[in-house]
Amino acid sequence: MSRIGKKPITIPSGVEVNVAGCDITVKGSKGTLAWTAPSDTEVRVENDPKQVLVDRRDNSKQARANHGLVRSLVENMVVGVSKGYEKKLEIFGTGYNCDLKGRTLHLNIGYMGRNYGKGSQFEIEIPEGVDVEIEVKAARGDNDPARLAIRGIDKQKVGQFAAEIRALRKTEPYKGKGIRYVGEYVKRKQGKALTGGG
Repeated sequence: MSRIGKKPITIPSGVEVNVAGCDITVKGSKGTLAWTAPSDTEVRVENDPKQVLVDRRDNSKQARANHGLVRSLVENMVVGVSKGYEKKLEIFGTGYNCDLKGRTLHLNIGYMGRNYGKGSQFEIEIPEGVDVEIEVKAARGDNDPARLAIRGIDKQKVGQFAAEIRALRKTEPYKGKGIRYVGEYVKRKQGKALTGGG
């Protein structure tokens, strides 16, 4: 048995889980998520206590591989509709900034040649089911970054959108300029020292 797959998922108060064959629907205070599980797994809901159990229908290699995965994805759905998910990003670099206009995220992150003098360097449409909040619009110096928070009920969508933004300007190791997750450690390198010739 999968150590992860055999663990029951506790259903918190205010969350409703419905299973019809392989179709799973989870409703909570923050929204509704639906997903179709692989046919080699079985998901069932028990009422006393309120929990979700995941079993596999056979011992095939694929069923064993899916067992823990399905359990984790269903748990993510339960957590998402009850608490939601959040990723916070920091943007380091003098003059770097971010802004929100409707459902479009505008970023200026030091690319001089891209739309220079015409507004934002990047205009990114925010996907459905994801919300963005600008906490600090502009970076001030190298130690006071701009900050934004990405929130949603779908863990995969939140993580994917945060990763796409971070990939636009990965943090460079010398001055630390770029986009990083809050709390992310960036290994710094020392710049070349200028030495006098004899």
